[in-house]
Amino acid sequence: MAKVTFQTDQCKGCGLCADACPKKLIEIAENKINAKGHSPAQMTNQEECIGCAFCATMCPDCVIKVEK
Repeated sequence: MAKVTFQTDQCKGCGLCADACPKKLIEIAENKINAKGHSPAQMTNQEECIGCAFCATMCPDCVIKVEK
């Protein structure tokens, strides 16, 4: 199983990672605000992640880490 972590304080909530996820497991948190004043991305179901790392590849700020 893959493990995906986000540096939520650095995320600007652009949504590119959510668009890139083939399983649609990433969403922008509607009820959280990070230190920069943005709603960060979050994983909805870690167990279903296939570890493709498309999210990390698309992230312009390199705040996503995928471990297999």
